[in-house]
Amino acid sequence: MTGGTADVVVLGGGSGGYAAALRAAELGKSVVLIEKDKVGGTCLHRGCIPTKALLHTAEIAQNVRDAASVGVNATLDGVDPAGARAFREGIVAKKYKGLQGLIAARKITVVEGEGVLQPDRSIRVGDDSWTGTDVVLATGSYTRTLPGLELGGRIIASEQALALDELPSKAIILGGGVIGVEFASAWRALGVEVTIVEALPHLVPNEDITLSKGLERAFRRRGIASSLGVRFEKAEQSDDAVTVTLEDGTVLEADLLLVAVGRGPATAGLGFEEAGVTMERGFVQTDADLRTSVERVWAVGDIVPGLQLAHRGFLQGIAVAERIAGLSPAPVPEQQIPRITYSHPEVASVGVTEEAAIAEHGADGIVAYEYNLAGNGRSEILGTSGVVKVVRRKDGPVIGVHLLGDRVGELITEGQLAVSWEAHPDDLAPLIHAHPTQSEALGEAFLALAGKPLHGL
Repeated sequence: MTGGTADVVVLGGGSGGYAAALRAAELGKSVVLIEKDKVGGTCLHRGCIPTKALLHTAEIAQNVRDAASVGVNATLDGVDPAGARAFREGIVAKKYKGLQGLIAARKITVVEGEGVLQPDRSIRVGDDSWTGTDVVLATGSYTRTLPGLELGGRIIASEQALALDELPSKAIILGGGVIGVEFASAWRALGVEVTIVEALPHLVPNEDITLSKGLERAFRRRGIASSLGVRFEKAEQSDDAVTVTLEDGTVLEADLLLVAVGRGPATAGLGFEEAGVTMERGFVQTDADLRTSVERVWAVGDIVPGLQLAHRGFLQGIAVAERIAGLSPAPVPEQQIPRITYSHPEVASVGVTEEAAIAEHGADGIVAYEYNLAGNGRSEILGTSGVVKVVRRKDGPVIGVHLLGDRVGELITEGQLAVSWEAHPDDLAPLIHAHPTQSEALGEAFLALAGKPLHGL
């Protein structure tokens, strides 16, 4: 193959890239998709899907331990890491095969190799060159680390954690954001002694403080230790242990150190700046429609500043393909994108936190209501504690929905609809929520904000 031309050339086959490719092909465009690894990207192969499969394994293990509490006699004989890994890999393989089938059915040309953007807007892959009328940059992200902290040996990132053949007996997790919290939750359920180190004062620090504090309480009950508000200083490893020293002098020792301090944009060495694309701290700068500074070059996903979420990249990929085809999809503000942390209990949110709402509208300009899941029958049956918190502008629409509890991630779409449509509680209160469901807790919150609480105070 010596290259060629297409209506659209997409660099990167992750969530944003393959969504752009599929939608563009659906709209009648010829498409070339360039990917150095496997289509599906980090999310499918090393992120979202395998980590949630790991969390499902952990949930089942915990359910077996707790079975006697619901009248079931069961004993957990142990966890088979190889079997759990095979379960995850089987799911990934099935989803990968399905995605390959979709791409083939749309007659998208897939080019394997690392692509580099050229000043003439072509993409060079080895000795080949691919030119598109439009180019979509979707190269994703990589695991960040800290200065002086190198991965290797007993210091690992999430990708290596998923590939472990044997679970550690004791682990330190550096970072209390989504990735760190999810691994802490899964590993603890699988019998690992876990300590989370987070430099900021709370776990999942980007979430509403009510959710952060609730998650911290739940983790303490589960025996997950946390060192909050203290920065990491150094890590040293030997043949059989890793030692972490914090800036306050605290020394922690474990079998493994999992580095989960976030992800950076994968843009280095790909020719973006040389081709004239405006960059800032490694991120591609775009306008609201995801156009870069170079004509007919677009960017989507984790390389664009904002939430690094697969569904955000997916949505952006679709939107860019539609704009290329002459359609006019409306931009989706970051605040309307739902966020979920798949821990036990789960954290789910959309819109602004109470703190951010107060900063923008003043304490007298907003009203927040919390409904404890202890009052929800379905949650009681499931054995989960938690809270539903809804934030509205005073006499105005709902601007934030924040949920804590097992399975609440399945509820956040209703919250997204409320925030995106600028619904008032009076609009939402008449909606019927089936009984008994956890969605009733959202209904109770909307009723309370509409001035007619049924079960709440």
